[in-house]
This record gives sequence, C-alpha cells and structure tokens, in this order.
Amino acid sequence: MADVYSFGIMLMETFTKMKPTDDTFVGEFTMRRWVFESFPNAITQIVDIDLMNAVENNVRYEESCFRSIMGLALECTADLLDERLAVKDVLTRLKKIKTEFC
Repeated sequence: MADVYSFGIMLMETFTKMKPTDDTFVGEFTMRRWVFESFPNAITQIVDIDLMNAVENNVRYEESCFRSIMGLALECTADLLDERLAVKDVLTRLKKIKTEFC
C-alpha cells in the first residue's frame, strides 16, 4: 500500500506544482492537509495555473476533472492503511477519469 500512498503524493505534486517539502508545509500543515482543505470546492485554486490555462476551454469540465484526480490522490494517501485504495482500484479509477474527461 505504500506505493499507493506515494502515487497519491505524486498526483498532488504533478497537479499543484508543489512538493511536500515546500516551506508552505510546516508541522501538522502537510501537503495532503492543504489539498484536503481545498477539496472539493476550492480545488481549482490549488491546481497549477499553467495546467489550468492549458484546459481553459470549459471551466466546469476542468473543475470536475481536477476534483476527480485530487479525490483519487486523497484516497491514495488516507492516514489509515485500510482506508487506502488497492492498486487495481486506482487503475480502474484512472481509466474511468480518462474515459470521462479525455
């Protein structure tokens, strides 16, 4: 399950252009907490601006896509191991997101 956790962090890094080691994240305020507190309504405020600009055609579409990706990232990084998704479930969700938004 540790690989699923790392994958979730990688998704967060990719879509926010931030790293868990950035100065923004101090003490209990982690990257995961930052994403969690922005989820779902303010998710577009933390997504990398370059990525937002690349898909600016349809605001509703991009919000739904980013919300799906970040929701998956949060499920992969759940605090309790038993609450994290299995790798096969992550793959299924990614395929569903790809089909829905690509």
